[in-house]
Amino acid sequence: MIVHRPEPRGEVCSILPSAEQIETFSTLMLAPAGDAVEARIAALIEEGLTPESLLLDLLAPTARHLGVLWEEDLCDFAEVTVAMGRLQRIMHEVTRRFGGETPQHRHGRSILLLPCPGEMHSFGLAVVEQFFRDAGWDVTSTARDPEGDPFARVQTTWFDVIGLSLACEALLPSLNDAVAGLRRNSQNRGVRVMVGGPVFTAAPDSCKCVGADATAGDARQAISIAESLLDLPARPC
Repeated sequence: MIVHRPEPRGEVCSILPSAEQIETFSTLMLAPAGDAVEARIAALIEEGLTPESLLLDLLAPTARHLGVLWEEDLCDFAEVTVAMGRLQRIMHEVTRRFGGETPQHRHGRSILLLPCPGEMHSFGLAVVEQFFRDAGWDVTSTARDPEGDPFARVQTTWFDVIGLSLACEALLPSLNDAVAGLRRNSQNRGVRVMVGGPVFTAAPDSCKCVGADATAGDARQAISIAESLLDLPARPC
């Protein structure tokens, strides 16, 4: 069982997982299920890793590393699928134990989150979803309805912000088309569009090349950037 040591979100973490620790944790994710994973998480929390940093600085990088292993044929699709499922369960457990209560008074701002068409990696998007919910946003994620049509959804539902994630640079043209299509079909003619993922972490200015308004390095930044975008005049269609 993961040790229960609640701490307020936003606290500065005294330690950050190293690249070696992330690789080790990825190996644990790929190994047969056992107590080693929970024991390692409990040890990191005892050492000072905050629950927020656990999500953003360990679990999310682990998901990205697993994606790289798959892309380089160092593990197969079935292994990565099982490992990602374990990461999802850990994320939900951490959120349940350490997350704050769901805000009783939401501020009415809404966001649609979806991966770029063709994108296989969605763990980071799930982390972003949780952070926005905790911040009082109304969140719709296509991860909960993968067969749904996002273009039809934005025609019938008002969203203040649309967020898309991308891990594979080869899909940049698809992302550009998706952003244009979502803007064109959006009920909100001034909808703000954000993009995120490893591609934009490495080259933040690339967000302009796909027609987005902004990008964010992680879920912490995404909330403040999304809120600041809503205070700006709408861009011309």
